[in-house]
Amino acid sequence: QVQLVESGGGLVQAGGSLRLTCAASGLTFSNYAMGWFRQAPGKEREFVAAITQSGALTTYEDSVKGRFTISRDNAKNTMYLQMNSLRPEDTAVYYCARRAGTPVRDESLSGYDYWGQGTQVTVSS
Repeated sequence: QVQLVESGGGLVQAGGSLRLTCAASGLTFSNYAMGWFRQAPGKEREFVAAITQSGALTTYEDSVKGRFTISRDNAKNTMYLQMNSLRPEDTAVYYCARRAGTPVRDESLSGYDYWGQGTQVTVSS
């Protein structure tokens, strides 16, 4: 079965960096676009970034552009989210997800069919 496992979260001071990893199994990873989402306490889950199957194209939520970088290594069945210049408002549980074949925007939760369990990122001020 499809499994997505996030890691790399933690506590960091504002201005610091973290790299999240999403390890995928049970699927032909290179066949699927992937995405990162996050959910802060009391808020809805929101889109962070997405990447196409080959990694050639990426999209980002406006507030993370220029600070976060999504990438993937299809040989390792792994996706990454490099997060720099972190801010307290980036505090959330971060989830990776597999893009489904539905014709919706990358930002739409309904466009993803498998999700990881999440990893906590906490940015202190």
